[in-house]
Amino acid sequence: MADRRSTRLDFGQLFAAVENAPPVAAVDVLKERLAQAFGANDVSFLIADFSGQALIRLGHVDHDLTARSQGRETAERVPLAGSPHGRALATQAVQVENGAGTFRLLAPVTNRGEAIGVLEVCLLENPDEQTVADVAWAAHALAYVVIANRRFTDLFAWGQRSVPLSLAAEIQHRLLPGSYTCEAGQFTLAAWLEPSGNVGGDTFDFALERDTLHLSMTDAMGHEVEAAVLATVLVGALRNARRAGAGLAEQAGSANAGLAAFARRGGFVTGQLAQVDLRAQTATIVNAGHPPPLRLRDGRVERLDPAADPPFGIVPDYQYRVQALPLQPGDRIVFLTDGMLERNAASVDIEAVLAADRELHPREAVQHLSQVVLQATDGELSDDATALCFDWHGGPSHQRTTDSGADA
Repeated sequence: MADRRSTRLDFGQLFAAVENAPPVAAVDVLKERLAQAFGANDVSFLIADFSGQALIRLGHVDHDLTARSQGRETAERVPLAGSPHGRALATQAVQVENGAGTFRLLAPVTNRGEAIGVLEVCLLENPDEQTVADVAWAAHALAYVVIANRRFTDLFAWGQRSVPLSLAAEIQHRLLPGSYTCEAGQFTLAAWLEPSGNVGGDTFDFALERDTLHLSMTDAMGHEVEAAVLATVLVGALRNARRAGAGLAEQAGSANAGLAAFARRGGFVTGQLAQVDLRAQTATIVNAGHPPPLRLRDGRVERLDPAADPPFGIVPDYQYRVQALPLQPGDRIVFLTDGMLERNAASVDIEAVLAADRELHPREAVQHLSQVVLQATDGELSDDATALCFDWHGGPSHQRTTDSGADA
């Protein structure tokens, strides 16, 4: 990393200026400071859209006919495949392009591995190493700006919606965690949900405590709003029990009882809950009638076989079993919903795809798997297709080695 003492950016002043700006103007303030520091003639923020296949360039002044608009706000779609923007996200490194007398820097906007988007800075002079490092740090600062300010505005969520969401999809998105990726010293995880046209009620969730990681994946019966409501009750019950300090069996029991009381006419949800003790380096799992997870170890994929208990909501007083989930450093465990495995996605060789993608970051691996399934079904999923990829690095708790928000 370049020497921070020689930077042309004062990050203390930068954050102070951003903090004092209205939420919707915070990104603009950061862009203005970058223009002043580097003489940039154009600065843009492009946010990752919900498809995972494009970035959305957000603006609010002029726009062409190809950009979406809402009032003065504009959203221009920039495809990721084969683009320098895509390379910036995939490699988590600043890309420098020289064209027509302008040098364009594309820096990943990332926090703990969550690829939020790309910062695009256009300069008239060839950037030196320090300038590239400063832009990388500015992009990381922008990640905090977006994370902090998206609580107060719908602007970022509007920009990410290159395709309108149904009511069921709106509910489903609200059930997912604020980030789909988390990098830590002992593990990396990422998840992706590819919704079917009539939304099948899939969810995933995770929470990291000081010495414990909680994971869950669930799939509600039915479609559309009915499935979304069942998922809402179950996820709410799981989070309520987890945040009250309940153990894994108690979380499962509480969620099961809550769903059974609500869905008196037979609604149910399959799911898996996992808990990783980071201090003891052990893991446990509850399997509520859900497809078994897959484990990639030493280049070979095998299907794990935790005993299946009934789905949540069927037997109100059922005592769920907590089972061991063996871990060793280097393991990759992938949790799936049946949309990845059944119906018109059955032709996909999931094990072969996971083995071939073993060197990919979990964030890239789950998105690639989703794209393979979409291609196999000609984009017509019969059910939501969801995957959560958990890489266990192991060892005692330790700090990450990072560069601008991503593992180095």
